Amino acid sequence: MTVREQVGRYGVWRSAADATPELATHLERLGFGTLWVGASPAGDLHDVEPLLAATSTLTIATGVVNVWQSDARETAAAYARVEAEHPGRVVLGVGIGHPEATAEYRSPYETLRRYVEDVLDAGVPAERLVLAALGPKVLRLAADRTAGAHPYLVTPEHTRVAREVLGPDPLLAPEHKVVLGADPQLARALGRQRVENPYLHLSNYTANLRRLGWSEDDIAPPGSDALIDALVAHGSDADVAGSLEEHFAAGADHVAVQLLFPPDADVLEGYRQLADAVGL
Repeated sequence: MTVREQVGRYGVWRSAADATPELATHLERLGFGTLWVGASPAGDLHDVEPLLAATSTLTIATGVVNVWQSDARETAAAYARVEAEHPGRVVLGVGIGHPEATAEYRSPYETLRRYVEDVLDAGVPAERLVLAALGPKVLRLAADRTAGAHPYLVTPEHTRVAREVLGPDPLLAPEHKVVLGADPQLARALGRQRVENPYLHLSNYTANLRRLGWSEDDIAPPGSDALIDALVAHGSDADVAGSLEEHFAAGADHVAVQLLFPPDADVLEGYRQLADAVGL
């Protein structure tokens, strides 16, 4: 089975600190195909192992290992370790990170390209590797050297462009944020809180939004209502499902949903509602 077939139609993006074994087993029971462990999990993959141990079919993907923070050879060795224990259940997502967060940031494309070559040379199969790709150069690298791309903070229009660059075969698995069961103002408040800080202060993301045609007024923190609505699906269950379906219509194979919660929300119940909304 290819990664494109394995990840399923819908997955869940959750930060490493909040991706618990309890959540993983819950998502597996609900029918989600993949749990994306986000917020730059370490390349030692220690965040991944408890999730694999708690489940039997759920794919666990890193979204994504930061190449500045994790040595390529050590990441490849960690992949070999977890692959031996849980064959075929790990997807290694890697990415370049952001200049605002990395003092050593330089030659981003060449650094990422070398990292990809190093992990491949160290034994990570290309078909188990994906890239956090936004712009055309990294999308082409993802198509040429890996199983595909996992773009973050994108709209269906980006998905359409990304599919054109990738071609028909590589995996395209965008992340998209969702607020369930809230009125527009509450939904925008939750969405803006997540989008504005840090993403509207990170040049890789703001440059990508400009490429997609968003204006400086839209992108300037805290972000226009139109931008927040495009990046954070909200409304009724049917509204949310319809928004996510736009990614599939634009060429996505899989959508990694980042569900946003108000304070004191029942997280597990929220994912059950999401599963119902998307027809799992």
